[in-house]
Parts: sequence; C-alpha cells; structure tokens
Amino acid sequence: MNKILEEIGLYKIIPVIIIDEVENSIPLASALIDGGLPVAEVTFRTKAAKESIEKIAKEFPKMLLGAGTVLSVDQVKSAVDAGAKFIVSPGLNPKVVEYCLNQNIPITPGIATPTEIERALEFNLEVVKYFPAEALGGINYLKAISAPFGNLKFIPTGGIDEKNLQSYLLFPKVLACGGSWMVKSDLIANKKFNEIKNLSLSATSIVKSQNNS
Repeated sequence: MNKILEEIGLYKIIPVIIIDEVENSIPLASALIDGGLPVAEVTFRTKAAKESIEKIAKEFPKMLLGAGTVLSVDQVKSAVDAGAKFIVSPGLNPKVVEYCLNQNIPITPGIATPTEIERALEFNLEVVKYFPAEALGGINYLKAISAPFGNLKFIPTGGIDEKNLQSYLLFPKVLACGGSWMVKSDLIANKKFNEIKNLSLSATSIVKSQNNS
C-alpha cells in the first residue's frame, strides 16, 4: 500500500474540510494538529480550496494534506501543484484514476456498488472511498458488498460522526473514516478553532480507546 495511505490508516480519521476563506486555513490546520489529527482533505468545492492547500502545505509540510471532490485531471494537477499529497474523488472517474496512478499520486475514488468495486480492482487499487456511507446503508451495507473482495480497504465518508465512528472502525476492512463533524463550516466561519481542536481530541480518543481494547 502507498505510504501516504498507510499513514492515514494509523490516524483512522480524515477531517473533510470546506474552506470559504483562505485566512482560516492556517489556524484551522493548526487546530487539527493540536487536536492530534495532522490530516486533512480540503475539498475542491470553493474558490479558496487551492490557495488554502498552498498555504497549509507551506506552513505544515509534514501534514497529510489531500484534496477532495476532485472531478477532473486538471483539478488533480492543480491540487498537486498546490501541495496535495493525495486525491479523493466522489466517484470512480477512469481518467482521473489512470492519471493519478501514472503519476504515482495516491487516489481513493468513491464507490457505491459491487460493480464499481470491480472497476477499482481493474486498476489494482488497494483503497477506495465508500460514499455516501450512511445514505447507502451504513456499515451493514459495506460489510455486505465488501465480502467478495478480499483485501480491499475502504474509507467510509458521508454521515459519519463520533456517534457511529467506532462501528465503522471495528470493521477490519475499514482503513479510516472521513468526516466533517469536527470541522463543520459554521465552526470554521466563526473561527471557533479551539472547539475544532477539542472535537479533534475527542475523535482521536475514540481511536485510542479502540486500539487499547
């Protein structure tokens, strides 16, 4: 498995972030790091995404920083140029996946069905995104569709929070979970970075308690 994905698997949580104001990027990243989560997926849903990635990558070069909601090869290039170390997409776009693999860029495309999993396996992918997790049927649906597919790992995202996080992490095929409950847009907009840090600490405590059990 790619080293970046292996590192993400150690933290078990990927904060999924929507940044509207570039000025919030550094204090946000600092809050996550202080909360024990030096990991972030900055979604390409806003005009501030690329510049925010640039600033975070420059200020915190060791952070596991990725770009999400990546829909095209051009967006991959833009994100990687800005400093993104991994790419996440909501679905499986063959052009995006092929480009990333050819460039040795870690890519976790979204899947929702066994057919899409088979397409991912044709690319020899070892990790895919299970999205939108809760809307599809949660952990039970994931267990059902993943059963025939051996060692493939999943990153469930969509509707996951501290209430159901552990139920996903207990499943051995889950590498990590993506979530935005600790980085909600209103918390970022209102600059409640201390609250973001505390929510991150709470999330990491769930992971630690599971590891120790």
